[in-house]
Amino acid sequence: MSIKRLAILFLGAMLALAVMSPPAHAQELIKVRVSLGDVSLNKLIFTVAQDAGIFKKHGLEVEQFITASAAARAARAGVMIPKDRIGQSNQVHFSIGGGSPMTVSRATDATAGDRIILASTDHIVRWHIVAHKDITSIEQLKGKRLGYSGFGAMTHFEALAFAQIMGWNPDQDLALMENALALDTFENRTVDAFVADELVYTMALSKGHRALVDLSQYNIPIPGSGVTASRKWVQENPDTVRRFLRATVEAIAMLKQNKTVVFSSINKWYGINDREQQELLFRDMTKLPRKPYPHVPGIKKVMELYNTAGMRRFKVEDFYDDSFIKELDTSGYIDSLYK
Repeated sequence: MSIKRLAILFLGAMLALAVMSPPAHAQELIKVRVSLGDVSLNKLIFTVAQDAGIFKKHGLEVEQFITASAAARAARAGVMIPKDRIGQSNQVHFSIGGGSPMTVSRATDATAGDRIILASTDHIVRWHIVAHKDITSIEQLKGKRLGYSGFGAMTHFEALAFAQIMGWNPDQDLALMENALALDTFENRTVDAFVADELVYTMALSKGHRALVDLSQYNIPIPGSGVTASRKWVQENPDTVRRFLRATVEAIAMLKQNKTVVFSSINKWYGINDREQQELLFRDMTKLPRKPYPHVPGIKKVMELYNTAGMRRFKVEDFYDDSFIKELDTSGYIDSLYK
């Protein structure tokens, strides 16, 4: 064999090796910290991304946790978060939570910073109002004590939206009660009813309680629990953001198509191993949008319901950046996950 032929074969082998084995620097994982905020169904997207190795697949080493305060609230609903899943929310890169509290905090809290919504994992209110059995009609809620988690939270947003639909003054026609997204304040009758997310609703059903109102019937737009980060940090770290959102949409696709993965994550992170409760949560999981664009109609609805002087200083564009999800969508990447 000629020297020229050997040289060609050698170069070809080196090229193939380079393609199969990326350089060491390409294998280094980018470290990010993620606060999962409250305990809700949408957080399973990110626990699955970690448990199934999706974050690492996209070059990320993710440390994520549920805050101690969120774990304490979950415990009041009967959901016991394993201690090794609880952490502190200082110096996080991404926060996973509702667009409503983030938007409201920027209009009311001087320490809220410049956080924006990069993805919304739900676009329509799907939660329920659970009421005591002696309340048999929606109209009977007027004048009653309606519980929610905290001011500006998704449950508070939904209580205000519900009052608006009913034509009620939320301050005069309802007694809105904070710190009541829980079964304890409901069962001891501190509140007459409460707005329940999917997780607490599932626990309520398991204890024989029932929903008086299915809020999904009203098609209320909402910037549902999603990915938020500092606008400045996003501008400085676009590659990390791109990787994180690629992992997010891949995890959504896995959750919609792999029930076993969902059940495993529910058990591991939330300590729920009852198959019927897991099935109920999986059913709701399949309703989440494949393409988690920041939901602009939902942000506008938040600005409408919290129409304060502080809120009116902002434009809707101040609260989101949809360029990363749009990039994943127009490239065909998201659709490819479902073929």
